[in-house]
Amino acid sequence: MDSLTHIALGACIGDAFAGRQLGKKAMFWGAMSQSLPDIDFVASIWSSTTEGLLAHRGFTHSILFALIMAPLLALAAERWHRPHNISLKRWILFFGVQILIHLFIDGMNVYGVGWFEPFSHHRVSYNWIYVADPFYSVWLGISFVVLLLLRGNHPKRKWWVEFGVGMSTIYLLYCGLNKIKIDNDVKDVFKKQQISYSNYFTTPTPLNNWLWYVVAENDSGFNIGYRSLFDRERKIDFRFVPKNEQLLKPVNNHEDLQKLIRFSKGYYAVQEWNDTLVFNDLRFGQMIGWKNPEARFAFYYFLQHPDENKLVVQRGRFAGWDKDALRSLLKRIKGN
Repeated sequence: MDSLTHIALGACIGDAFAGRQLGKKAMFWGAMSQSLPDIDFVASIWSSTTEGLLAHRGFTHSILFALIMAPLLALAAERWHRPHNISLKRWILFFGVQILIHLFIDGMNVYGVGWFEPFSHHRVSYNWIYVADPFYSVWLGISFVVLLLLRGNHPKRKWWVEFGVGMSTIYLLYCGLNKIKIDNDVKDVFKKQQISYSNYFTTPTPLNNWLWYVVAENDSGFNIGYRSLFDRERKIDFRFVPKNEQLLKPVNNHEDLQKLIRFSKGYYAVQEWNDTLVFNDLRFGQMIGWKNPEARFAFYYFLQHPDENKLVVQRGRFAGWDKDALRSLLKRIKGN
């Protein structure tokens, strides 16, 4: 999830944990510990683009990192706030839960999380929710602001914590039910339209959980399309995208390419833009693909011009967005 959501969630949990003993300082400890795994952004300062892609949500998003950092943070907090009636064991539990919640939530979108680093490079991603979903974050944001404004001993603080965390959790469970329904619908569509596939995935389109992006892999490429929860017809208008692995022969030994393939989990397609080879990671969707089925992919990497690949994940996410694109998104969400 986005950084502001982690801060708000962590602060709410922090207030519930030790608001009575520490006042609003508990919100600080909660926000800081919930955000700690994202310290890996520092690696991008001295690493290449492809190294940064793998470093982000790598070791600092692992279970081992949580096991190491929880006791260290607990020792620091326990010493800082003496005298108090919070045991070291409770501090460790608090910080461990905060970091693990961060890891769990980040696993819900396509980027993937290295839960098992450094022992395994497998990235966990179960694609329940878009990386920034306002319908998840808004409840936490409201509670966070109210908790900042209320005095430390206000009797309503507990209610606002329960409101923010409770509503966001209910929405998260709702997203899980949506994921189950979409996957069932998509498998039915595959069968009816005789779409053969070896692997597939579904993931929400930007800023909502009702329109889903569908990718089905076969031997030569991918069928991509969109499915709304409100579609009445058991049909998806697929566009076929060839994988074009043969185009990679001139750069097959490049280290960047091997890292990109590992990062993409195999969901990639190669294209030629004029005289340039472009590596597309299909997991991140298209630029307003629900409006234009032929739209380029949001994640693209210039294999022969590595210096032109800054902000490779973010640069295409909202390219081409305007009022017309937003209207077309809302229209497509309503279903066919």
